[in-house]
Amino acid sequence: MRVFISPARRLRRALAAACAVASLAASAQWEALRNDGVHDPRGPAIKELQEPGAALSKLTPDNTGNMVRWVQSLEKGEINPRANLNPNTKINIYESDVLLNLKGGMPIVRFPHRQHTLWLDCVNCHDGLFKKEPGANKLSMLSILNGEQCGVCHGAVSFPLTECYRCHSVRRPGQEALRPTLPIAIPPHAMPPK
Repeated sequence: MRVFISPARRLRRALAAACAVASLAASAQWEALRNDGVHDPRGPAIKELQEPGAALSKLTPDNTGNMVRWVQSLEKGEINPRANLNPNTKINIYESDVLLNLKGGMPIVRFPHRQHTLWLDCVNCHDGLFKKEPGANKLSMLSILNGEQCGVCHGAVSFPLTECYRCHSVRRPGQEALRPTLPIAIPPHAMPPK
């Protein structure tokens, strides 16, 4: 027997799971490599690799996710990631912001191209995850929470999806400037139909 789980219920479950992961990450410091469940504590590399706490504690702190404000660390010169593997590759820093979610109830999403293109070449997202044409992408929080679209990086590499107002940052006319605390109550008009 198959059980149908409504999109609204899946969205609530995914958001609850993301909140749980974020609160775990925020309550803990960086795990030692030999205890992280990823690295082999008996392998020779464990002696060669830098411990996350030693590396990350020197960067601009955050209170969630992997506990680092990566863009601020980059802008302050605390890190200097390699721009490309091939020295002949042209680096494109795209300065324009894109406003998304223009018809929803949450504040509008401001997508800052500059902060993303400081790290990634355009081909990392275009035309695989996102099409370049305005209006061509059907973004959905359910897809993002399922690790698709923006969720490919946010929640895995970048700040977690529980930080709603880092993306939903442009207030709509007449909208109060709200910064809710977790757990987040999803307004009924933001839920998909049952």
